[in-house]
Amino acid sequence: MAVQHETELYPPLKKFFEERGYSIKSEVRHCDLVGIRPGSDQPLIVEMKKTFNLPLLLQGLERQKLSAEVYLAVERNRTKRGAHNQRWSEITLLCRRLGLGLITVTHYKTKAPFVEILCSPGDKVIVPSAKIIKTRASRLITEFNERSGDYNVGGSHGTKLVTAYRERALRVALALLEGGELAPREVRERSGVGSAAAILQRNYYGWFRRIARGRYALTPEGREGLALYSGVTDGWARVASAAEAEEPSPAEPPDRPSAN
Repeated sequence: MAVQHETELYPPLKKFFEERGYSIKSEVRHCDLVGIRPGSDQPLIVEMKKTFNLPLLLQGLERQKLSAEVYLAVERNRTKRGAHNQRWSEITLLCRRLGLGLITVTHYKTKAPFVEILCSPGDKVIVPSAKIIKTRASRLITEFNERSGDYNVGGSHGTKLVTAYRERALRVALALLEGGELAPREVRERSGVGSAAAILQRNYYGWFRRIARGRYALTPEGREGLALYSGVTDGWARVASAAEAEEPSPAEPPDRPSAN
């Protein structure tokens, strides 16, 4: 059952820590919950939010200037599947790295809320650095190197990206546009794309059509694709023209000496 206000987290947290010997008071010097155990001068501090977010995390770091026993408390809503604040293992790892405790409070319709400590402040747990997955890192570098330029805008969402695969498909489409009906071998030679046959057969974008055994042509969708990404293909043409202009012209043969 989702809570409406973060104040609904306070009663179960107060009860939880009072049962463990703390004297609890709320809103002490801007701290949501403060607890003191008899004979201890180290205060317990708990900051609460309905969901885990950056302001809560920053509050926790600020409270570490007052005490080493700082917890962040959030609701654990079982219905919010896939939400970022439900990735408890990752959130717990983050809190461990920062020396913060993490508590979740689960509310129910017919029974008392359940309070669970996922990690405690200063847990003596060695948290290893993230392990680099070499295959994924290799794919990242390969994708970077196989792109001919930077045709996307960082931070884009829901837009069609110019990937290395799309670039290869565009080169294949250009070859068919210029050469008409071609065999995969001819497309490979014209486009310079070694995987041309696989791209034609897979036809991921619907740009190609098999018109006979071993013969392919460009579809209307393929022409639309070339028009849509004309900025990319025009850039290739400019680069090719510049490269040709820089090539030295062949030297003229020396004049043959005249016979005396």
